[in-house]
Formats: sequence, C-alpha cells, structure tokens
Amino acid sequence: MQKKFVFLMLAILLLLSSGCSIVRFGYDRGPYLAWWWLDGYVDFDRDQKPLAKQAIHDWFDWHRSAQLPAYAAWLSGVRSRLDNPLTAEQVCRWSEDLQNIIAPAFDYAAQLGTPVVLSLGEAQWQYLEQRYAKSNDKLRSKYLQPDPDDRLNAAVKRTVRRIENLYGTIDEEQRVLIVSSIEASPFDPEAWLLERQRRQRVTISVLQRIATESIPAADVVTELRQLIEHMHRSDDADYRTYQRKLSEYTCGFIARLHNSATSTQRLHVHDKLNKWENDLRILINHNRRAAKRMQIAKG
Repeated sequence: MQKKFVFLMLAILLLLSSGCSIVRFGYDRGPYLAWWWLDGYVDFDRDQKPLAKQAIHDWFDWHRSAQLPAYAAWLSGVRSRLDNPLTAEQVCRWSEDLQNIIAPAFDYAAQLGTPVVLSLGEAQWQYLEQRYAKSNDKLRSKYLQPDPDDRLNAAVKRTVRRIENLYGTIDEEQRVLIVSSIEASPFDPEAWLLERQRRQRVTISVLQRIATESIPAADVVTELRQLIEHMHRSDDADYRTYQRKLSEYTCGFIARLHNSATSTQRLHVHDKLNKWENDLRILINHNRRAAKRMQIAKG
C-alpha cells in the first residue's frame, strides 16, 4: 500500500528528471501514467476502476494549483545558490524543505485513496504480494550483485548517469570522487531490501485488517497516513538510525561533488533547473487560465 501512494512522489520526481519539455508533457499525461502504474500493482476489478481513476484525477487537479507553485519556488531557491560553495547542512536543509512541501500531497492522497482502499479484497492483496515479490527480485538484481566489483561498478554507473544528467560530463577527478564516496558510503542494500520487505508485509497486513475489521473511513485515513510516515521515517529504531546516517552522508557527498564542479558544469545545472522551473510555471499559468475561463463560463 505504501507503494500505491509512492506513485505521487515518483510522478513528480520522474517528471523533473526527464527534461524540460517532457515535464509539461508528462504532467499533462500524469493521470493516465499514474493509473497505468497503480493498476499494475493492484489489478483493480471493473467496479473499482472508476473509483480509482476519479481519485487520481481529483489528486492531479488539486496538485496542479496547490503544489506546483511551491515546487517552482523551491527550484528557484536552490538555483540561486548554485554559484556558491555548498555545505552538507545546506543540502540536507533543501531536502527537508522539499519533504515538507511534498507532505500535503501524500496526506491528500491518503484522503482520496481511502474509498479505494476500502474496496480492496483478497484478489488485490494476493496480486499486490506477487507484484511486490517481482519488484523485489528486480531491485535485487539491480543493487545486490553477488560479485562486489560488479555491485560497485553498477552503483558508479547509476550515480554518474544521474550526476551527468544535471551537471553535464564529469572529469576523471570527479569520477574518482564518486567511486571513493560510494566505497565509503554507509548504504547497505541488504538492509534496505529487508526493510522494504518488512514494510510490504506490514502494508498487506494493514490492508487486510482494514477490510476484515470494518474500520471507519476516518480511521483508515489515519492508518494510511501512518504507513506513509513510516515510508519516510521507519518505525524500526535501528533502521531510523541508519536512515539518518545515510542521509547525512549523502548530503555531504552532494556538497563535495557540487564544490568540485567547474563553471561550465554549474551553468549546466543552473540552466536545467531553470528550464524545469519555467515548465512548472507554464503549467501553473495554464491552470490559472483554465480556471478563469471556467469561472467566466459559469457567469
């Protein structure tokens, strides 16, 4: 169930990471893409489909006006600091700010998703469990290669690809920095996968309890909010400690990498963030014009 709502976050991040023109195209296609992804995890039946599709459309209608301006402002704030050296504290602060901005989107998803969750039954739980297993196998092959060198090389390749998407081509010294940072990283893919599987079991258990105990809708919203909260901040104390350690390390790595960037690379990331911000503002203005036309039509 966590993953059913994660699509909201993923939709945002995937749109931002796809490039400027695709931001607008992808966002306009968001309801369809979200439905396609979500149904792939749940396999809604004929009666559930209209309910789920309406919830997705309602979420995107709300999100365009309620959230996009905050994303654009966040990008603008980050972009304004790119010419200066960064600290780990600054990067972590940006991350926390973004999480706070996005939080209402998850909360609204819990509200809209409650009727959908209440309609789920044994067929969906079994399908979700199978889909979880398939997804875990895919992640295991991507992150848990048996050979340590293969695992390191895959991690370096992923990281370089993401960095070059933002900064452009990196040099050899930066590649060395990336490799050494990954080797020193506290990231533990085994622990990550075990925690992921534990959360999945909890999610299915909560879904079954919601249905079998006839929990009131208001309490279902609370249950979903708690699942979402634990997705960001584990309810396991040891794993929470690991999350904090990894987050602090990652912020430091991002700061070190940015501080190694050339003027050309900083211009590249500045232009990319500016394009994303402009695309978001185009979407915002389009929404405002559409709302104004609707208001005029209503007289």
